[in-house]
Amino acid sequence: MKWAWNKNNTYALAEELGIPCPQTWNVSCVDELAFLDSKLPLAIKPAVKENFFYATGAKAWRANTPQQLRQLFADAVRQASVEEVMVQEIIPGDGQQQFSFCAFFKDGKAHSTLMARRLRQYPREFGRAATYVESVDIPELEELSERFLQAINFYGLVEIEFKRDPRDGQYKLLDVNARTWGFHGLGQAAGIDFPLILFADQLGMDLESRRAEPGIGWMRALTDIPVAAADMMRGCLNPSAYLESIRNTRAESVFCMKDPLPSLAEAILLPFLLLMKHSKR
Repeated sequence: MKWAWNKNNTYALAEELGIPCPQTWNVSCVDELAFLDSKLPLAIKPAVKENFFYATGAKAWRANTPQQLRQLFADAVRQASVEEVMVQEIIPGDGQQQFSFCAFFKDGKAHSTLMARRLRQYPREFGRAATYVESVDIPELEELSERFLQAINFYGLVEIEFKRDPRDGQYKLLDVNARTWGFHGLGQAAGIDFPLILFADQLGMDLESRRAEPGIGWMRALTDIPVAAADMMRGCLNPSAYLESIRNTRAESVFCMKDPLPSLAEAILLPFLLLMKHSKR
């Protein structure tokens, strides 16, 4: 688990395995940041999610100037140990360049797989949560992911996040999430019931291996509507593309006609949840 939980370990192993990653630096104090000024903008992010994320509500912070870099680094080490604070290059592009390899992995190979693209997320650059995701088929993601998972002898459900770097076309590893992921319901819509597969394996039952159908959408409508509206106002999304994503949607994060109460509760609680997130900033 240490290879997935701590990104310092993740990136070190990925480098040994020849898996592309963003350039990442670890420094012990603010005074050591000067050599990075020429590489701005940069991201300040945690190697271990828990302390930083629960204190700030953010996955990463963007530093555009040397002053911001020093201030944000100092703020970060107040939330987590200096060994857990990383400075990382920012790969250009938003969630549309971000991809996931999702699988049930066992005995050195993927039993069933789903690959997906985050077409919309919030926040737009360092997405804390996906709002619209669509299944894709990119063999390169599978090869890179299986190389990493084989090296750590992984067992279970996993999501590995990559971002495609438009400067060189490489898919660069961001995170290894050794757990279920927010849009796992996309699997059922695309032909793979991941919870059932794991459950069956625990009981020693054999289930047929599957590969997800591409072009299937998953949406969290309550958050996707404002995200899509903001993207259209910025000129990043046109109405026809938005309507196409609605037509492709086969799974909704919370809403279900047979049990509408959870989605009603989510709508009622939304102002409180937004207030809590803003209070952490």
